[in-house]
Amino acid sequence: MKRNAVAWAALVISTASLLGSRGFTRAVPAAPEIPAEGQKAARALSEAFEAVAEFTKPSVVQISVRRKAGAAIPRQGRRSPFPGAPNEQMPKEFEDMLKRFFGPDARPEREQFGLAEGTGSGFVYDAQGHVLTNNHVVEGAEKVTVTFHDGTEASATVVGTDPGTDVAVIKVDASGYRPVVKGDSKHLKVGEWVLAVGSPFGLDQTVTAGIISATERNGLSINEYEAFIQTDASINPGNSGGPLVDMAGRVVGINSAIVTASRSNAGVGFAIPIDMAANIADKLIKDGKINRARLGIQLAPLTPALAKQFGLEPKTKGVLVAGVVDDSPAAKAGLKEGDIITGYEGEAVDSGAELKNLVATSDVGKSYTLTLLRQGKEQKVSVVPASENQVRFAFEQEGAAVPQAKPEAAKPDVDDFGLAVQELTPALANQFGHRKGTEGLVITTVKEGSPAEAAGLEVGNLITKVIKDKKIQPLKDVKAFRDLAGQADELALFVQTAEGPGQFVTLSKAKGD
Repeated sequence: MKRNAVAWAALVISTASLLGSRGFTRAVPAAPEIPAEGQKAARALSEAFEAVAEFTKPSVVQISVRRKAGAAIPRQGRRSPFPGAPNEQMPKEFEDMLKRFFGPDARPEREQFGLAEGTGSGFVYDAQGHVLTNNHVVEGAEKVTVTFHDGTEASATVVGTDPGTDVAVIKVDASGYRPVVKGDSKHLKVGEWVLAVGSPFGLDQTVTAGIISATERNGLSINEYEAFIQTDASINPGNSGGPLVDMAGRVVGINSAIVTASRSNAGVGFAIPIDMAANIADKLIKDGKINRARLGIQLAPLTPALAKQFGLEPKTKGVLVAGVVDDSPAAKAGLKEGDIITGYEGEAVDSGAELKNLVATSDVGKSYTLTLLRQGKEQKVSVVPASENQVRFAFEQEGAAVPQAKPEAAKPDVDDFGLAVQELTPALANQFGHRKGTEGLVITTVKEGSPAEAAGLEVGNLITKVIKDKKIQPLKDVKAFRDLAGQADELALFVQTAEGPGQFVTLSKAKGD
């Protein structure tokens, strides 16, 4: 009986399956055809990529390096702050963003990681055998070998390097390899297609595609002089020194760095603009070194709050002159503290990074025109930059700072901005590592949760100047500071650390005070 029941069940299931397969299931629609126009556009883009890759291939090289025993391993980060500008560390907002999206270890860094032996990339720069690459690829090299696209290997010599921009030129005797076609990085547009070519992880002649994500990126604390092209074309270790090319096969940048938490590509890569790189390369080929120009001015970002202090519209663009070196080109040209530079030789200036790049690549001894605002009125002055060896800032002439220690005197009362200060004595200058002869007010207390703490001020910082009556004025009297703090709802203070040139900080009273 049980056997018959099982048999009947099997028969029912089989019949249901048969019926379902004969018409009780939903009909599968035919796959739609891809529109002909879409296929045509896709083929055209693919063929364009193929053409650019094929055109660029003969000019791109792989660079193998063996470093000298005991040579310092190249690392990311600036060697020193920009002379005359605020102590340009990575903006806190940018640092916080990196940690939020990429994790606590995220950082922008050169993507050719330092090893005793390593592989990077480069490209043929001219018909004389010069090859352009990154400084950090060949830094400390004992032996450099270049491998061309056809497998030919050649020993290379280092012609010159520039750590400030991370550009280097090497030279090989091999000839017959086509130089790249240089493009114009100045007129790149966000959204343009680009290709990155190089040897990531030692895999030569690798091509990746992406777009221009941004231009003129600076303040990343990768190089001393920055105006990076940002791209989402995949860049990985070994791509350093390789070209970033546009869809006409013209080189628009040198692949140099990435933002990462894992030392691999995360879609945020940086390339040195070819306009900057070529300027440096030509000078290295000619002289073997870079002799940068300086004006002798200390700069500060013109924030909306600072613009307001000078009686200007908050949206005013420019960079603030916070100090002028005695007997410098700037002093001889008549520049003053409180001037706001808005242009240099016809180029608009919106930031200190832009101005420093323009000045650094200027010719020493040649006259240039500065456009500036002085007491709200536009003026033009002529300035003749001098060699960086002839213009030295005070903070560059001192030795290492003395470690900070507790102040010697009793702490004064904290004001409404969360600060307590006292006049800088020789003993306090020694304790906090400030230079001999420096005058100002040393911060002895920073109240927790105060505007001063929010602005990043710390015990031992030195206040030397204040913006008052739309002018920059020295500040070295405690009573004058207290009177000013008691009367104002907002303070613009020039604050120095023992290690750097200083910067303007704007404080606003806490609500309810």
